[in-house]
Amino acid sequence: MDAVQRYRTANPYEKAFGYCRALRKGPFIFVSGTTAVDLTTGQVAHPSSAYHQALKAFKEIVVAVESLGGNKGDVVRVRMFVTHENDATEVARALKEEMGEIEPTATMILGAKFVSPDMRVEIEADAVVSFLRPGPTSPF
Repeated sequence: MDAVQRYRTANPYEKAFGYCRALRKGPFIFVSGTTAVDLTTGQVAHPSSAYHQALKAFKEIVVAVESLGGNKGDVVRVRMFVTHENDATEVARALKEEMGEIEPTATMILGAKFVSPDMRVEIEADAVVSFLRPGPTSPF
């Protein structure tokens, strides 16, 4: 049976609600909904910019995956929850900038509400750690 490894941050919601930022079981890494909470102040960063919040969330997701022995290229799926429909393009731009070279599967859900009104986007991710690196690029 594979042991579970957990990654925790100083995000105040993790302790208050009783969850970890990410966990790994076998080759699978699951990253909890990640927002733009500043880990030193506990405040939401960039309250007026979904783009900057998404960039921050994607960077934290990569840190979580790497902390559990994976790498950015192991991310296979992201789920983006966005409060305002007019922020969708900016969140998609952040996805393309931060994860575009690996092209994970993705879902974006609009109209979400979060624990803080300053949160404009929350992003979850799944990764599969592979010790065999991918072969040649698919022609498709």
